[in-house]
Amino acid sequence: MVKILKVGVIGTGMIGQDHIRRITDLIPSAVVTAVTDTNADNAKQAARKAADIKIFETAEQLIAADNVDAVLICSWGGAHEAAILLALAAGKPIFCEKPLADSQAACQRIIEAEVKLGKRLLQVGYMRRYDPAYKAMKATIDSGKIGAPLIFHSVHRNAGVPDHYKGDMAISDTMVHDIDVARWLLDSEVARVRVVGAKKNTRGGGLRDPLMALIEMDNKTLASVEVSVNIDYGYDIQGEVSAEKGSVSLGETNKIIVKSQGQFSGEILADWMLRFVEAYDVEIAMWAEAARHGGVTGPSAWDGYAIQAVSDAAIKSADSGDVVELNIGDKPSIYV
Repeated sequence: MVKILKVGVIGTGMIGQDHIRRITDLIPSAVVTAVTDTNADNAKQAARKAADIKIFETAEQLIAADNVDAVLICSWGGAHEAAILLALAAGKPIFCEKPLADSQAACQRIIEAEVKLGKRLLQVGYMRRYDPAYKAMKATIDSGKIGAPLIFHSVHRNAGVPDHYKGDMAISDTMVHDIDVARWLLDSEVARVRVVGAKKNTRGGGLRDPLMALIEMDNKTLASVEVSVNIDYGYDIQGEVSAEKGSVSLGETNKIIVKSQGQFSGEILADWMLRFVEAYDVEIAMWAEAARHGGVTGPSAWDGYAIQAVSDAAIKSADSGDVVELNIGDKPSIYV
């Protein structure tokens, strides 16, 4: 008999409900058995997406429930630490959407709790590592075919952002994905970062947009990141690694190219959910399979902490215009 993983979901907004659909429709070895949300209507709506889902009033009640083997956290960042610490104490595998927490100190407390357990139970939702194009880029680098990587160029463009997108979210909510990919592709932590704002996009209101970041890694490789979140034409993700003997780039996401009347054209996707739907599918499926066996794989609490540290430094640099140095400390052995 194959064990069916019973998943409790904390936070049933857009991404939470999308993960419930994903588990229900695509992962036969897992089932959503419990939900909770501070918005009771969201929880009720989510509970209708599959049979036999129980609604709990609090995250604490859900985590302690006998019908929950593993916990999927999709609540707002400030609530992550408390839920993660409860789930770690209960010994239940966890998937937490980014960010890991809302401060470096909170991330460190989570790491300390997991290290005390002596094993990994927590995966953080940086889904680009599961995208077929990024995986192919990483495989090309690891094969040695193009030699040692030297520079990673990353472009992250949104057609627009919702009303709640404020302040420094171009860094703390958007650029964090590029930071994660830079660490992953270049196989190094960040040593220093500088962020400079360009001429402001008039469509961006009070946002600091667009931005350019120059990131120097501990191994002396470099990453450049352009973030532009009100560019109107679509959701456009670009990436290229320049190496000693060649380069590797993300391809366009068009399935077809249309040629007509002296022109050729292809589709530009509208949003991040369309661009990375396959990455989300694979990410959650792989987490569920690992959780069925009592553990996790994928981006760790250490990754969440390191990305938070770089994000904080990038915001500090954007404020001051200075290069900001980082020293994130030694990685505990359970994350090596």
